[in-house]
Amino acid sequence: MDSGLLASLGPGMTASHIYITPMQWTDEGIVLGVKRHGETSVILELMTQERGRHLGLVRGGAGTRLRGVLQPGNSLRATWRARLDDHLGNYAVEGINLRAAGFLTAAHAVHGVTHLAALCRLLAEREPHAGIHHALETILDALDDAPTVAPMIAQFELVFLAELGFGLDLSSCAATGAKDDLIYVSPRSGRAVSRAAGDAYRDKLMRLPDFLRSESEPASAADVADAFALTGFFLDRHAFAPRGLNLPDARARFVAAVCRSS
Repeated sequence: MDSGLLASLGPGMTASHIYITPMQWTDEGIVLGVKRHGETSVILELMTQERGRHLGLVRGGAGTRLRGVLQPGNSLRATWRARLDDHLGNYAVEGINLRAAGFLTAAHAVHGVTHLAALCRLLAEREPHAGIHHALETILDALDDAPTVAPMIAQFELVFLAELGFGLDLSSCAATGAKDDLIYVSPRSGRAVSRAAGDAYRDKLMRLPDFLRSESEPASAADVADAFALTGFFLDRHAFAPRGLNLPDARARFVAAVCRSS
């Protein structure tokens, strides 16, 4: 055999026997959903901390022992193994924060976690989004408190648009460049508009709640409703409609539930 070829054979490979070293990693992830696979297994969809949205097979995942662990919204430690990186692979999981059981008593929480999972499915598989994972953890830990979590999810949708490459420019007025008294957003450009420049066109502009520009600002029920109208408009335009999808029903149900509770 050519000496150059022999030199290229790495550990575990000889001229007579070449094998593939299995791929393996361990990461923390948030359950987005599961899909039944065969009689006893499921395909688990996680939003992982370091590897983004990642799927894998959980053998026995349909059984009673793991059913409560693999609920959307739970945080897990998952070890993924496969022969090749592009294979589906297998997950071995253990629970870290099984918060999903607490969502069952609050309609807004059930709809909220379903909506968040639908958003994450817009992300390409195996593409890192550490900021999204961190934001999800923060939101899910507060999901039982409707008045607190409603503005958090509206802010998350704004960040999510930016993650997809369609961020709104809320830093200055599109017409004058002013940075103060920004109370409108242009639905055409996605840029903020000041009161002075926008009042004459208020019927054609969308309202910009202060809390979307500064997390320290309080959010009234009207502010939350306006925020979801704003983010929903741009999510539909840039994220869902181009994929032939409608905004998730769970989003509308979540918004309705939190507005009732405000």
